[in-house]
Order: sequence, then C-alpha cells, then structure tokens
Amino acid sequence: MKVNSYFEGTYPNITLWLTHGWIEIGQDEFSESFIRVLDPGGMLWEGKTSYKSLDEAFNDLEANLKDIIEDIGLE
Repeated sequence: MKVNSYFEGTYPNITLWLTHGWIEIGQDEFSESFIRVLDPGGMLWEGKTSYKSLDEAFNDLEANLKDIIEDIGLE
C-alpha cells in the first residue's frame, strides 16, 4: 500500500481495517467503551471506557487491530 498521508503512515492497521469493517468512536447507550471495532459479523473489539487523549485511543486501537487483522488473515 502506498502511504499518502500522515494518518495512513501512522495508523496502517486502522487504514487497512476501513476497507473491511468500521470503527465507532464515542460512547452510546449500547456500549460503555469509547472506541470499538466491528465488521458485518458484529463487535470484534472494545477499548477502554475512557482515554487521556485521542492519540492514546488511536494507539490502543492500532495495536489491537494488528492482532485482529492477523487472526482473520486480512493482510
């Protein structure tokens, strides 16, 4: 994949995931987590209830997406 932006270079797993599933950010009435990873089959990962910053949340998401991507063979 050619890196076209700071975001793609910093968060390659998040960028790749968005071609397969989606990410929800923010709390709602269905979940207490701040950030979540989903695909058509449902919820695959939920982050913490809160983070000190968006950078911290995105870094947690990036690291956990790496494992999810490897597990489902999306690479």
